[in-house]
Amino acid sequence: MSIPDITQQLLTAKQSKGLSFTDLEQLLGRDEVWIAALFYCQASASPEEAQKLVQALGLGPDIALALTHYPVKGLGPIVPTDPLIYRFYEIMQVYGMPMKEIIHEKFGDGIMSAIDFTLDIEKEADPKGDRVKVTMSGKFLPYKKW
Repeated sequence: MSIPDITQQLLTAKQSKGLSFTDLEQLLGRDEVWIAALFYCQASASPEEAQKLVQALGLGPDIALALTHYPVKGLGPIVPTDPLIYRFYEIMQVYGMPMKEIIHEKFGDGIMSAIDFTLDIEKEADPKGDRVKVTMSGKFLPYKKW
């Protein structure tokens, strides 16, 4: 998978400024996962949000404008046909790279174990319609150097 140029510019600027997604969460008043999704062109910012972000990162108005465009969501052409599985696939397409960035930022270079792993699915009552709550928990496994 190739990373879009704008994503690379945003990540480089964030790193050079020594900022985390949590820092940007405080600045924008948006969740860090949403901000990471914005970096990967999987979300769109308001003009005000885009301006705050590019000012904090020292980037230009061209980046601010690009961040306000409605994204084409998803990162690949393979689509499962089962509607429920498709939705999980869609979640990973939209939020997978942002999740990876935040996991690496918080833990370092490694993976979340799918062996030492738990997944909980809960039903949450909501007046607007019941909600599905999925909680995944996996042991962090750092990559070894040799």
